[in-house]
Amino acid sequence: MKSAVENLTPTRVKLNVEVSFEELKPSIAEAYKTIATQVQVPGFRKGKVPNRMIDQKVGRGYVLETAINEGLNGWYQEAVVENKLSPLSRPEVEITEVPDPTATDGELKFHVELDIRPEIELPEYEGIEVEVEAAEASDADTETALDELRGRFGTLKAEDRPAAEGDFLTINITATIDGTEVDSASDLSYQIGAGNMLDGLDEAATGLSAGEEAIFETKLAGGEHAGQDAQVNVKVTAVKVRELPEANDDFAQLASEFDTIAELKEDLAKQAADSKIMDQGVEARDKVLEKLLALVEVPVPESVIAEQLEQHFKPENAHGTEEHDTEEHRAEIKENTEKAFRNEIVLDAVAEKEEVGVSQAELIDYIVSSASQYGMDPNQFAQMLDSSGQVNMIVGEVRRRKALAAVLAKAVVKDTNGEIVDLTDFVSVASEEEEEIVADDEAIEPTAVVDPGEARI
Repeated sequence: MKSAVENLTPTRVKLNVEVSFEELKPSIAEAYKTIATQVQVPGFRKGKVPNRMIDQKVGRGYVLETAINEGLNGWYQEAVVENKLSPLSRPEVEITEVPDPTATDGELKFHVELDIRPEIELPEYEGIEVEVEAAEASDADTETALDELRGRFGTLKAEDRPAAEGDFLTINITATIDGTEVDSASDLSYQIGAGNMLDGLDEAATGLSAGEEAIFETKLAGGEHAGQDAQVNVKVTAVKVRELPEANDDFAQLASEFDTIAELKEDLAKQAADSKIMDQGVEARDKVLEKLLALVEVPVPESVIAEQLEQHFKPENAHGTEEHDTEEHRAEIKENTEKAFRNEIVLDAVAEKEEVGVSQAELIDYIVSSASQYGMDPNQFAQMLDSSGQVNMIVGEVRRRKALAAVLAKAVVKDTNGEIVDLTDFVSVASEEEEEIVADDEAIEPTAVVDPGEARI
């Protein structure tokens, strides 16, 4: 078999393939076996029909067509491997030449157009400089953490006064569109200022006492009328304030493993400092990635992005919210998808250069962490990933995170005070002794498959 690649764009190629008649023979033999089980010829059992009788029954041309359709994907896959391509899209196949059915020689010729992973030239990324906020935890941070902890043990007390910022309300709401009620709910709990229900609710509820109501205009956020303009009536049935327990030794013993409030505050101060350092690391990581991407040009295949957009806006994936499918939202999703693609290509290249692998322990840690986010049992989550063929995708994600950590480890990070920031703990990676379970891109990207039905003779 001969194959050659013609570059159409940085992300799209035409793969020209020639298969000799000698290489067609095994597929022709298999085609005869397949057809022999499908045709009925008097005097012969199914599967035992001679080739010459099959030629008389269905024609030599049909046998050759069957052989080509059954062998096409294998020849395509062989050509992909031979030319070291990493397909990203479904191949578009066109058969341009087939052997004469009556002859015993000739060639099968076809070409395939497909999008592939672009090849990039990594820039020198050692010494990338970024600036982050100084990690300075204050007494105010400690007090804020203490108040949040006290809030978990607080109690709500009813007040006979107008509602104000931060108050907890019990409300009934009714939504109407053009005078017709479309939704309602009773005895909802809401904190003024939370902003997690409806736009305009905070303004409408502020100043209302128990038993009072107000009407405001808004866009509905959920249900079959999501995104539509509606009038919403909100009635306050209770105004409550949260009373916090006193910050003393008794509270420390109730809310923690510490015996005194002083010990609890000391621990909260340490947590606040650790949180600031973590924030520094995240800020540095994001800025280093942004600078790295700015140093390299990554061509993006339009067909791949278009397919991702189509998947995102399918009705079953849009949760019935038609307002999401707007020109502005599509532009936002397109931009995010292109950015994610560039991130993946660059970080995969870094992983290859740095010889980054993923250990079994790292994969398990990632699965356990992800499972907890979805509220699932880790074993069930792992089985779901395995059954849906997403394990390699997860391995790729972990590998890219480690690649970014490797770039961050070589960066120069300073805070706004001009001090060098040590991010050793933040970028630590698994030891080399851990068993690696993946080391190349080919284990991450599956090869696209030719659908013989799409070939055009």
